[in-house]
Amino acid sequence: MFCSKKKSLEVERIVKANDREHNEKFQYADNCIHTSKYNILTFLPINLFEQFQRVANAYFLFLLILQLIPEISSLTWFTTMVPLVLVITMTAVKDATDDYFRHKSDNQVNNRLSEVLIDSKLQNEKWMNVKVGDIVKLENNQFVAADLLLLSSSEPHGLCYIETAELDGETNLKVRHALSVTSELGADISRLAKFDGPDTKLMQNSGKTKFKRTSIDRLMNTLVLWIFGFLVCMGVILAIGNSIWENQVGDQFRTFLFWNEGEKNSVFSGFLTFWSYIIILNTVVPISLYVSMEVIRLGHSYFINWDRKMYYPEKATPAEARTTTLNEELGQIEYIFSDKTGTLTENIMTFKKCSINGKIYGEADDGMGQKTDVTKKNEPVDFAVNPQADRTCQFSDHRLMESIKLGDSKVYEFLRVLALCHTVMSEENSAGQLIYQVQSPDEGALVTAARNLGFIFKSRTSETITIEELGTLVTYQLLAFLDFNNIRKRMSVIVRNPEGQIKLYSKGADTILFEKLHPSNEDLLTLTTDHLSEFAGEGLRTLAIAYRDLDDKYFKEWHKMLEDANTLIDERDERVAGLYEEIERDLMLLGATAVEDKLQEGVIETVTNLSLANIKIWVLTGDKQETAINIGYACNMLTDDMNDVFIISGNTAVEVREELRKAKENLFEQNRSFSNGHVVFEKQQLELDSVVEETITGDYALIINGHSLAHALESGIKGDLLELACMCKTVVCCRVTPLQKAQVVELVKKYRNAVTLAIGDGANDVSMIKSAHIGVGISGQEGMQAVLASDYSFAQFRYLQRLLLVHGRWSYFRMCKFLCYFFYKNFAFTLVHFWFGFFCGFSAQTVYDQWFITLFNIVYTSLPVLAMGIFDQDVDDQNSMDYPQLYEPGQLNLLFNKRKFFICMAHGIYTSLALFFIPYGAFYNVAGDDGQHVADYQSFAVTMATSLVIVVSVQIALDTSYWTVINHVFIWGSVATYFSILFTMHSNGIFGIFPNQFPFVGNARHSLAQKCIWLVILLTTVASVMPVVAFRFLKVDLCPALSDQIRRRQKAQKKAKPSRSRRPQTRRSSSRRSGYAFAHQEGYGELITSGKNMRAKNPPPTPGLEKTLYNSTSWIENLCKKTTDTVSSFSLDKTVKLLLQIGLEILC
Repeated sequence: MFCSKKKSLEVERIVKANDREHNEKFQYADNCIHTSKYNILTFLPINLFEQFQRVANAYFLFLLILQLIPEISSLTWFTTMVPLVLVITMTAVKDATDDYFRHKSDNQVNNRLSEVLIDSKLQNEKWMNVKVGDIVKLENNQFVAADLLLLSSSEPHGLCYIETAELDGETNLKVRHALSVTSELGADISRLAKFDGPDTKLMQNSGKTKFKRTSIDRLMNTLVLWIFGFLVCMGVILAIGNSIWENQVGDQFRTFLFWNEGEKNSVFSGFLTFWSYIIILNTVVPISLYVSMEVIRLGHSYFINWDRKMYYPEKATPAEARTTTLNEELGQIEYIFSDKTGTLTENIMTFKKCSINGKIYGEADDGMGQKTDVTKKNEPVDFAVNPQADRTCQFSDHRLMESIKLGDSKVYEFLRVLALCHTVMSEENSAGQLIYQVQSPDEGALVTAARNLGFIFKSRTSETITIEELGTLVTYQLLAFLDFNNIRKRMSVIVRNPEGQIKLYSKGADTILFEKLHPSNEDLLTLTTDHLSEFAGEGLRTLAIAYRDLDDKYFKEWHKMLEDANTLIDERDERVAGLYEEIERDLMLLGATAVEDKLQEGVIETVTNLSLANIKIWVLTGDKQETAINIGYACNMLTDDMNDVFIISGNTAVEVREELRKAKENLFEQNRSFSNGHVVFEKQQLELDSVVEETITGDYALIINGHSLAHALESGIKGDLLELACMCKTVVCCRVTPLQKAQVVELVKKYRNAVTLAIGDGANDVSMIKSAHIGVGISGQEGMQAVLASDYSFAQFRYLQRLLLVHGRWSYFRMCKFLCYFFYKNFAFTLVHFWFGFFCGFSAQTVYDQWFITLFNIVYTSLPVLAMGIFDQDVDDQNSMDYPQLYEPGQLNLLFNKRKFFICMAHGIYTSLALFFIPYGAFYNVAGDDGQHVADYQSFAVTMATSLVIVVSVQIALDTSYWTVINHVFIWGSVATYFSILFTMHSNGIFGIFPNQFPFVGNARHSLAQKCIWLVILLTTVASVMPVVAFRFLKVDLCPALSDQIRRRQKAQKKAKPSRSRRPQTRRSSSRRSGYAFAHQEGYGELITSGKNMRAKNPPPTPGLEKTLYNSTSWIENLCKKTTDTVSSFSLDKTVKLLLQIGLEILC
């Protein structure tokens, strides 16, 4: 691992089929998959190296070495050794457990069996043993072992259909052709292994497993260095004091200590004292801090795993925290990078509505003249009369069935187009049912809709298409197939019906097809356009349907020109496209279809809530632009209310730069009135000023395709891209590669210094998931590659809002409170030694009993702070979801930062002063109740220790927002434990057994029996906590935070929770056209007409697409209304601060 050579780039690979001996000479990679980080030999060195990258661990190792030197150590070595080993061991066990599961997943994949041709016969071989050049036989529905070259297939002409769900999340089929020279070898020999293991596309796209640390971890490294510097300063001060004391006072004690003259000079004494105080004062950052952090993170991870509201019952899939070190980072996310297919959508298309001859089907009148959605009101149409109907699909408008029964010719023709104009292939399953194999799920939805309505596509050959029209088999002669491509955005077929008429049937994007219509369609066009706008406003994917009657003579002339054009070598595509344009004109409009690309349940709500939480969502997808835009509108990432949508589609770096420049100019021009013309952009820079972003008052979106993105990611342009993208509410990157996804994430990570999250479900998302601070995998039907590479996984996108707004926010809130309290109590605990040094001759004597120093962080104060760090919450989970603005403090890093650290430090210093000087002043020349002196060292130590335990216990009680039985038991139980151990260690019995280890015999019983001691403890406690109580009372009363307001409301709602009214649903109108999502590449038209994919025998149909759920949006208005009332003052304050900041810049 450490000595591996960099692999040179392969230009070509020459392989001999079925010749392992020859191929092994080239030392190709084996087919064993490795996603794990360690093995038995490398675990210890790599894991220790990673752990000691934490400055604190290295710091404690250094202290341990110092404690082994008896001349300078006043504490025993085990006080540091035991906690350090405990932390290292716990972290190592956790990392080993995580990696064990990675190994387990790898073994499951590596041990899958495939049939390999070895010694002229097929043998079962494990995937990890498949070699480059092996000939592998694959069967239907079998996983693919490596990157393979198709040699032959049981399908006609060496074709096979593959599903790439594990790679890109898409369940529609792709066609692969066998090599012409091997296609006739037979069905038994299938594929040749080309690339194995780490050389496969999947592993090449996966990227390296990175060691991820949270921003709090990185801040802690900085703070530990600062604390160490502070420690050194205190050590230097006390060492100088010791040297001065030794020089002026210490000489007088040499006679009593039997020292020889010159044996110990003052400078050397100060040097030794410096290191002694470094050891004594090291408890300001105890090793128990890191133990506690790991325990708290582990607890938060279990809460995620146990959350029933993130459990997906349909597939029995719970949420899973696959790492335990990143939980608080979930509460600081600013950018989400999401895949589309299988992540936002289920990749299931459902026929929802249609417009035929100016009449909408899919809506009904409610009896009061208002249109309603019939899918909500009426019973679904009963397709039981059609034995070949797909039972999983529902359509609720009975009027369409009535029109079919009445013999409406326009409806017949409309359904005929759906049944004839497509590239769907049909086959029979083992039960004799008709199965459709589709290139695009959209086509599957339309063909299935026609099937349910009585026009059933049955089979096809290279020259015919057979459909069943209302029980009658009809065969059409296929004369020409005018295939789809990204420029045409339409598809047509030319057929001859049994009556001898030649028909051109066409479907495509309405913006394209409407330009081809005959002028006589003007009235119908206007009506259909309105219907399309209505469909698009509901987020449905629309498609226009048209036809044309062709003259026999004209068609023959046109077909002859097409045949001639197909024989050309130069400009063939241009000539063919021109002929397509010529015949696809003067079309007669039939209507339009509306297909729902079924979003996963709760996607709209999740996107809206995350947007309200000030999280920007970028969609990075391999889909084409129209598809991505449709989904953007469907899930409310893109809206018609946006000020502008910038589309970047340049083909060169110069064009991309110019488009970005114009978009920025447009954006700034629209916001100039707000900035009053004073915002001047003199210099392009990657690190943007946050004030500039705040001046952008409107909502903007950026859409860029993969080709343009490749140019935009170049060093000279990426600054422009990042600046524009970060000022937009939504960014959609289309047709991007897995590598580009990772590059976009890295761009934001590097130059925005923002916490990022990537979420996806396919292997093409793995690189992006590994690049982001947090990687989330969707464990759906698209394979487990994304999950295996992720930090967190669950089954549905909607669980992301609960992961962030509840678990993430709570984890950040709890960890920050834990750290603030921990630093406070340890500064208060440790700095007492500093003050004591001025009264003990700077001798490095500890003010407390050594056992108290050992047990303070491990026993007396460990459990209460753990309870707070694991269970505390400012508001409950429902309010965390209802008020997404609560998430903002984490993004702004407000709860724990350098300023908060210094406040905790100052608080701890103040408490240490009270703890030391109040007892010191009270004991000065004071006698006890029995007339004896109480100002001895041991009584002083017991009084301060007792005061400290009570003060920090009262402080954590004040800090706790959410009380449980565990909190009560841990806090008050720790106080009781302290007194129990104190009296035990000061008892006569234990002194008799260990006289050298427990010298404070009888002191606790004697000291705590004095009333004045308890008065001193009470005075110290009040003086320590009263300023905090007063400050917090005034802050909550005069300047409450949003969480304070919601907590008040939450307490009030516990007595009487008001019912929430829901507003009636309103339809959103839109001027947008929702383009039809065809396949990503050119269709199968040429393949169909060639007859290469046809079997000799033709079958009949069933199955299909699942039931779709209606996505309601009325709740959004309630949510916006509810949050507006609560956060109005919060938003006003933010706006005033922004205006003041801009005003100051103008004055300057």
